[in-house]
Amino acid sequence: MGLAIDDIRDSETFDQITLSQGALGESVKYLKPDTEVLVMRHDDEILGVDLPNTMELSVSKTDPGLRGDTASGGSKPATLETGVVITVPLFISEGDVVRVDTRTGKYLERA
Repeated sequence: MGLAIDDIRDSETFDQITLSQGALGESVKYLKPDTEVLVMRHDDEILGVDLPNTMELSVSKTDPGLRGDTASGGSKPATLETGVVITVPLFISEGDVVRVDTRTGKYLERA
């Protein structure tokens, strides 16, 4: 996939930075507009990007929960606003905002 993120700006100089998916790696699954990230560079070469450890993302698609579903119940897949699919508890519904660990891709809690 030839993804290029060209809406990243240096917060000190406000220079625009273009990154390839290779530089972003798996982090691209959790990026949304206006997310502050740490870009690791050596001279003019971009080595990688560090996202915050957790991100709050809204659920764009998931099967409806059933009455009585609790946090200790089962789980189901949910597609988040960025397109990434994670496993969430049965009580999570479309439109809910969830906190995800960007290092593991796991659901942490409802935000």
